[in-house]
Amino acid sequence: MTHGPLSVLRGTLELLILKTLAGGAELHGFAILEWIRESTEDVLVVEDGALYHALHRIQERGLVKSTWGVSEKGRRARYYELTAAGERALAEEEARWRRYVEAVEKVASGPSPA
Repeated sequence: MTHGPLSVLRGTLELLILKTLAGGAELHGFAILEWIRESTEDVLVVEDGALYHALHRIQERGLVKSTWGVSEKGRRARYYELTAAGERALAEEEARWRRYVEAVEKVASGPSPA
C-alpha cells in the first residue's frame, strides 16, 4: 500500500471548497489549495485547474461570490467568499458526505459475504 498523497475523490472538491470558505473566510484560489493541503497534512492533492473549474461552477450556482483584490505577494487575485446559498449547500453536502462515509465504513469494516 502507498502512503503518499491522494487525489481528491470525484464529487468531493466542492465540499472541500465550501468548507474552506465557511466561517466568513475570503480566500484566493492558491490560499484555498494551501488550506486543503495543510489541513489534510499533505494527504489530499488538488490540481490548480480542477480547483478553478470547481470555483467557477459553484460561483455560477450562486454558492460563492468573488471580488478582485491584491494577494499577500502583491499580485492581483480573485477572492472567494461563501454566500448564504453556499452555507445551506455546505450543510447539505456535509450531511450527504457523513452518510456516504458511514455506509462505506459499514462495508469496509464488516465481514465479507463468503
